[in-house]
Amino acid sequence: MFIQTEATPNPATVKFIPGKVVLGDSTVDFRAPSEAAASPLARRLFGIDGVSGVFLGSDFISVTKGDIEWQHLKPAVLGAIMEHFMSGAPVVDGSQANDDEDTEDFAPEDAETVATIKELLETRVRPAVANDGGDIVFHGFREGIVYLHMRGACSGCPSSTATLQGGIERLLQHFCPEVVEVRAV
Repeated sequence: MFIQTEATPNPATVKFIPGKVVLGDSTVDFRAPSEAAASPLARRLFGIDGVSGVFLGSDFISVTKGDIEWQHLKPAVLGAIMEHFMSGAPVVDGSQANDDEDTEDFAPEDAETVATIKELLETRVRPAVANDGGDIVFHGFREGIVYLHMRGACSGCPSSTATLQGGIERLLQHFCPEVVEVRAV
């Protein structure tokens, strides 16, 4: 098994590509070991000293580190991913994806605008940020402000503000004049 690694715009996160499907059409984000009970892979990765976050994407795994340097952490992460896939254990037990937020907040009269925003996020934004090891999920739309949840490598990334305002905000404003601002939640 050959696992590729890619740097992300977030220096604390590296994207690991095992060459196999990880979660297919869904994603799941673990920000702490206590959240990883349903994922044998995430539990294994959190067992490595220095791992502070695990994001499982369609065909990649983004791992976020604490204070330890990548040169010391990367071999252990590669070994854990390889061991997991060789074991045949599931990536997650059951259907534990958390890519769809249950708490979408928008007024019923904004449903058409929200549908357009979601389509743009799904077709243009999410594929681009997945290339960088992250994800962005719609959270709400109120008074012209789009609220997005940044996950994986995007969460805590130094360039996330520029991505939100320089790229996503302009894209949404171009297609939805009702959008005045984009904010991370």
